Amino acid sequence: MANVSISTVSVALKNGTQVTPETLKRITDAAESVGYRPDPVAQSLKAGRSRLIGVVVGSLQNPWFGDLMAGIEETALQNHHLVTLSETRMDVARERGIIDALSGQRVGGIIISPHLPTPEHLQYLSSLKTPIVVIDHQIEGLKADFVGIDNQLALSMLTAHLLRLGHRRIGHIAGLSGLWTAEERKKGFRDTLLAGGIEPDEALIVDGQYNAEVAYDQTMRLMTRPDRPTAIVVANNLMALATLQAINDLKFRCPDDVSLASVDSVPWGSVIHPQLTVVVQPIAEMAHAATGFLMDRINARGSQLIPPREKIFVPKFVTGRSTAPPTHLRRPF
Repeated sequence: MANVSISTVSVALKNGTQVTPETLKRITDAAESVGYRPDPVAQSLKAGRSRLIGVVVGSLQNPWFGDLMAGIEETALQNHHLVTLSETRMDVARERGIIDALSGQRVGGIIISPHLPTPEHLQYLSSLKTPIVVIDHQIEGLKADFVGIDNQLALSMLTAHLLRLGHRRIGHIAGLSGLWTAEERKKGFRDTLLAGGIEPDEALIVDGQYNAEVAYDQTMRLMTRPDRPTAIVVANNLMALATLQAINDLKFRCPDDVSLASVDSVPWGSVIHPQLTVVVQPIAEMAHAATGFLMDRINARGSQLIPPREKIFVPKFVTGRSTAPPTHLRRPF
């Protein structure tokens, strides 16, 4: 119909800049007239991979991952790839099953926020032929591209802010014990207290497991102690909302009775009272960096051609109304 060879049609539909505008128009007009669309299944069989990227995260309840997914999808579409999203529910066996299924579908690559790996799972991830990029939770010993934030700095920002306000008994609702981000954030919290001349009170550092219900219970325990903290730093946004709920349920006032600061902003943060003091991760930039790393590996047709890379972003400190000096340091009106 277009009066050209099959190979010319193939080249034109793949990259229109390699044929003349007149030839491209004849080919696209002919394709439209018969309703032709490229067959992605046939293309994946020929190329050995599909134009599909897998994104594997721990929990879809966390809005952070929704924002991350939007950024990954935008960058992937710019590179002519689609994205599929899967949830591991923080389970290593489920994570492996998802990765196996994605590899079986010949995805071009996988962006993963992994859970706590066993040595066997680490070996499994290391042996994958499908290109992977790790985001958020780093895995020690895994030779893969990584994109994340400076987690120690994030907690240091929040803790130093509370110290400057005059707080000395500061509690920390940490993430899941053993998880890389949780341990890095705990280290940032402890080191900043020590730098301020304060020995961390381990009784005030509790495991919230990155779970809202657990964080609520842990806040109840902290706030009913006879020596309760005057401020609490929370390791992520979902737990921060649960902490604020517990504070309200106990009839304490934030920040009059207890200050509250958190990693990551919360959904509808501008209408939550009080507006939280937070450090914010640059999610769009992180998504772009991770997807760019993955596209490099997909286009290189071999992960061994590119050494593992790392991109660490600096979080942004945003002052809200949930932090104030402790009561005994406030000036009387």
